[in-house]
Amino acid sequence: MEEVQVDPPKRTEIRIRILFTSICHTDLAAWKGENESQRAYPRILGHEASGVIESVGEEVTDLKPRDHVIPIFHGECGDCVYCHHPSTNICKNFGVDPMRKEMPSDGKVRFWSKGRGEPIYHFLNTSTFSEYTVIDSSCVVKFDPRLPLKKLSLFSCGVSTGVGAVWFTANVQAGQKVAVFGLGAVGLAVAAGARARGASQIIGVDINPNKFEKGKAMGITDFINPNELQKPVHEVVKKLTGGGADYSFECTGNLQILREAFLSTQMVLGVHAKPDTLPIHPMELFSGQSLKGCIFGGLKGKTQLPSFAAQCLEGAVNLDEFITHELPFERINEAFQLLIDGKSLRCVLKL
Repeated sequence: MEEVQVDPPKRTEIRIRILFTSICHTDLAAWKGENESQRAYPRILGHEASGVIESVGEEVTDLKPRDHVIPIFHGECGDCVYCHHPSTNICKNFGVDPMRKEMPSDGKVRFWSKGRGEPIYHFLNTSTFSEYTVIDSSCVVKFDPRLPLKKLSLFSCGVSTGVGAVWFTANVQAGQKVAVFGLGAVGLAVAAGARARGASQIIGVDINPNKFEKGKAMGITDFINPNELQKPVHEVVKKLTGGGADYSFECTGNLQILREAFLSTQMVLGVHAKPDTLPIHPMELFSGQSLKGCIFGGLKGKTQLPSFAAQCLEGAVNLDEFITHELPFERINEAFQLLIDGKSLRCVLKL
């Protein structure tokens, strides 16, 4: 690993000592160079973490050194027209931007190779695969120091994205039926959120049967392995639900799976990493189905995340089920391999 110099924070920025971080498929895709917008190297990846503030810029008033915080890739400045709008969590100034590789305030980096003095680029507003990172205060959320930092790191991405999609974007109600396509951390967070809301049926779809046992612990009631079917998945979902799920959540980023999710239900929510065209014919919308995207579960990070996390930590969601492995940061390559092999949901790395 290369030794990195981390600059002090500028006016509205925070320098954080990262204590826990983990890997998700977004990091994996960037590491493998699968998304062309993220091919800016050298770059410090990582966006799911927790830590303690080491120093703050002179214009930061809501945070101070030694505060316990998590970074969020989808920020909330509190000043733009979107932040003031009650029905969206988009932020004009600090929303997620895979193309951004420098700090928004001045277009420069805060990381440098210590030996050569060459710039090292940022990733998703956060860059948490580092002992220290510099983040704008709009992308940092403070928590009660009595709360466990290891569990809090899950709220930087996976749990907030999945549970939030159920609670905030779809607003699933008790007794409704849900289908979840892809049983990674986000998909299982969807299942956990649906169970907490009292969904009567939660169908999990995945080609990895090893995920089914974990799925049961998260609340999934029925499982479908597409590799074992002789007919399209949506036909099986409609048969299991008696006509179709109330909501379907597509959590793989695969367009063909998105189509199956769409045909299985009345509303589909999902996340897609590549700018491909949606495979939906206009006539297929005439039956009343709708397709809705969301980012970060529809949560406003700084204003809504603390109360949302408190609900989960109080027992609405069993966070322990998501942490399947723990390793020291020096073994990060092993953590990547666990994710590639489909053996981990979240491998928490301790710095």
